[in-house]
Amino acid sequence: MKKIYSDCIQFRGTHYDFGYLQGELLKNSLTVKNREKQWKVRKPRFVVTPAEVQAVFNRFAPKIWDELIGLQDALQWPIERVLQEFGGYRINYVKSGCSILTGNGYLIRNYDYHPKTYDGRYMIFQPTDGGYAMIGPSQRTTGRMDGLNEKGLSMGYNFMHRKNPGDGFVCNMIGRMILENCATANEAVEFLKEIPHRHSFSYFVYDKTDEHYIVEATPRSIEVRKSNACSNHFEILAEENRHHLVDSKRRLQRMQEAQTAENRLSGYEAFRLLNDTDQGVFSKLYGSWAGTIHTSAYFPKEMKAWFALGGDQEPTVFDFGKWLQGEEMNLKKITGEVDTDIPFVHMDEGADWTKR
Repeated sequence: MKKIYSDCIQFRGTHYDFGYLQGELLKNSLTVKNREKQWKVRKPRFVVTPAEVQAVFNRFAPKIWDELIGLQDALQWPIERVLQEFGGYRINYVKSGCSILTGNGYLIRNYDYHPKTYDGRYMIFQPTDGGYAMIGPSQRTTGRMDGLNEKGLSMGYNFMHRKNPGDGFVCNMIGRMILENCATANEAVEFLKEIPHRHSFSYFVYDKTDEHYIVEATPRSIEVRKSNACSNHFEILAEENRHHLVDSKRRLQRMQEAQTAENRLSGYEAFRLLNDTDQGVFSKLYGSWAGTIHTSAYFPKEMKAWFALGGDQEPTVFDFGKWLQGEEMNLKKITGEVDTDIPFVHMDEGADWTKR
């Protein structure tokens, strides 16, 4: 078993200042050193044109552009490098897992991916220059793979495939923009219909009124449906699915069998279903880009968030509602364990692609 951690970062202020703070924290970090080595092995298969990327951000999320400029100023990097690392536009992704389950007042999700990509940061941000406050783990610094905002909207996404990518935003930046811009599940659906998508993902949005949708999104089309569970295959856009769906369908079936109209799981029971390693949803396929790194839980009515690194863990509980009222959280680091010896990009030397 490998002990891992995520830093807990709280910030209230402008997007630029938030970006500058993150840049200061990244300076000379293992994350930056490992990613430099990663890019030497895996060359980017996309083009970054700063003026074009800025124009798209100005349309959909102008304040996030300010955050990127703050990162640039702190790191003293060319803007092209900042956008390659943190811009979330036109970046290619590889396969991953992920499972999401909702019930009465909660959204629970497993984030399944590769350790060499994991930020190891849990962010609580209240902007003073526009946009909603949010809580959740970061991906590629500026993005969010799941989270809850001050209006009681929660979000998580599941990978489908990376075939035939288009010009557009990648999943974690889309997740960030949903939380920053949308107050309800219905607003999130309309936003997802409007923005350009780089890859094919399902986005699960759930708000404090219990309204929820799964948005099946590709660069070519968008479909919306309702369900209480989602894994890694489309139901409507079936022609977009990958060929190997056995594990995805197995995890989905396991969640649907556990959560029925007759048997409504409590939030804690649902958390245990996804986080316990013997329940059939948690994954240890870290070398295949599909191992469960964290389990998140969001309770929009209570304005609370739970978080656990690795399996068979008790969740760390965050009272986001109290934080929004000005009460700071004392927690600086969240710890856990995962069953892998693969290095993590934020805490281990050699987290590059020269080895598995």
